[in-house]
Amino acid sequence: MMTMMMILIMIWVERKRKVCDTVDIAKCRQQLLVLNEVDKLSREAQHSLRRTMEKYSASCRLILCCNSSSKVTEAVRSRCLNIRVSAPSEEQIVKVLEFISKKESLQLPPGLASRIASHSNRNLRRAVLSLETCRVQKYPFTDDQVIPPMDWEQYVSEIASDIMKEQSPKRLFQVRGKLYELLVNCIPPEIILKKLLSELLKKLDSELKHEVCHWAAYYEHRMRLGQKAIFHIEAFVAKFMSIYKGFIATFG
Repeated sequence: MMTMMMILIMIWVERKRKVCDTVDIAKCRQQLLVLNEVDKLSREAQHSLRRTMEKYSASCRLILCCNSSSKVTEAVRSRCLNIRVSAPSEEQIVKVLEFISKKESLQLPPGLASRIASHSNRNLRRAVLSLETCRVQKYPFTDDQVIPPMDWEQYVSEIASDIMKEQSPKRLFQVRGKLYELLVNCIPPEIILKKLLSELLKKLDSELKHEVCHWAAYYEHRMRLGQKAIFHIEAFVAKFMSIYKGFIATFG
């Protein structure tokens, strides 16, 4: 996604240059460019975006969409009007699912639609994917139909179980391979880390939860500043193994 957005910006800038060479910008109509998931751009890419915004502010307007404004540099944020758009409600998600089902000539029971919306955590993309998974799993739909978890979530849960069973260099190497497989399949690294933390916390005593959350936040921040996400996720796993092994040795 980051590469695609940078390509989009570069193409747009090149087009602007050609227009500026032949046309008086003051007489040009305003152009609009929408960039999605700007918070996933690297800091260098965001600096380039800031320079682009300044250079072509007279002839264009940009709409920057992100999930976390804290991950957008202050230089970019200060040049924008910040508007918060809340996630869709469960009722809105149900309406979208019903609309999709109607377009696909599917009979969607209201009970199943409500449960899919509830499981989606107000994430419309997740809800649509769950509907598609349910369609592949079983059709006609039923009200009590099981909503299967996402494959990658199940895989992360297995990784968490592996980490809890054994804390050793050999197991760390095996976990690294599984994490890399998730990254190769385009699962965002921050989502992997968040889900892995969630699964580990389910299996921990309350004494360790605060410390583990601290280190997860620490490595998530370092991952934002670094280049190779696999290094930082692996470092978090190694740190967790060290903490958990010491806890087991102390308290049995």
